[in-house]
Amino acid sequence: MTRQVVEILIKKYLSTQQNQYIFSWQGGEPLLMGLDFYKDVIHLQQTLARPGSVIGNGIQTNGYLIDEMYADFFSTNNFLVGISCDGPEHLHNKFRKIPDGRNAFHLVMDGIKILQKHNVAFNTLTVVTSEHAGKGKLVYQFLKDIGSDYHQYIPCVEYDKNRKKLPWTIEGINWGKFLIEIFQQWLIDSQKISIRLFDSIILVLLGQPSGICQIERNCCQYFVVEHNGDVFPCDFFVRNDTLLGNITGNMWDDLLNSEKYRSFGTRKSLWHSDCDRCQYLKFCAGDCQKHRTGKGKSGRPKSVLCEGWQLFYKETLPEFKRIAQSYRQSYLRRMSIEF
Repeated sequence: MTRQVVEILIKKYLSTQQNQYIFSWQGGEPLLMGLDFYKDVIHLQQTLARPGSVIGNGIQTNGYLIDEMYADFFSTNNFLVGISCDGPEHLHNKFRKIPDGRNAFHLVMDGIKILQKHNVAFNTLTVVTSEHAGKGKLVYQFLKDIGSDYHQYIPCVEYDKNRKKLPWTIEGINWGKFLIEIFQQWLIDSQKISIRLFDSIILVLLGQPSGICQIERNCCQYFVVEHNGDVFPCDFFVRNDTLLGNITGNMWDDLLNSEKYRSFGTRKSLWHSDCDRCQYLKFCAGDCQKHRTGKGKSGRPKSVLCEGWQLFYKETLPEFKRIAQSYRQSYLRRMSIEF
């Protein structure tokens, strides 16, 4: 991304009316841009923001290039760092290969230690592949042991151009079982670890927005801005038919209100007819559009993970409801004491 593009992006975004402005720097591998790029980002944000603006920056990295200078910068500028970590060495290295033969797992662990040394806030993002089936307890405990208090688990669902499932894709039922294993360990730990999906389920039970697009009923959640300024509605749908425009030539509100963006968003609610009769629709909304590759009526395919989601919610929802009720009662008690 050139400086011209990033300056236009920051200027147009900060000119909108928001409670806070969130920039999530991703790639590819975003650290390849070099530290000077992000120093310039901070300068532009400070220069172009209106007084009183609240700005947050997050970055998602494989962790290989984290060094003392990057960590010091992240600490000084309050970056939230997401580290891709798929668990112990044999799981992480199964599908993550470095062309020059270096050990990807060792590089990630080194990067995490440097972040901890500089007190950088970080979370872990785990891509759950076919290799993770039956290993939820192992992965959870490993991430906890390396100091990760914030976990995010993403199912790997990938097909080739002939719609043939790729070998690293996790089966729906195994995804559900994996989440149950994570949930059981989370309960044993008295919910001390923050797991993004679990936090979102509790928020829904408390009548709050979930905070994750997979649960929401509309996919108008954010913009993806590519290196050349092209804008797309979702990082799973960066393709010609979903191109919304270009940040250098289109006004922010025009992109936000475009028919193509709104149409993409409303497609989320066009779920499979079986979903209308599902007691877990409130927590799924038919799942991510990317996962809707199964059989469907009238062009409304079902998520390939549906069986797993149903298994997970059947097993865990009663306990989630108990936890949400406990939070609600605790809040009411605090309010009664204060007033």
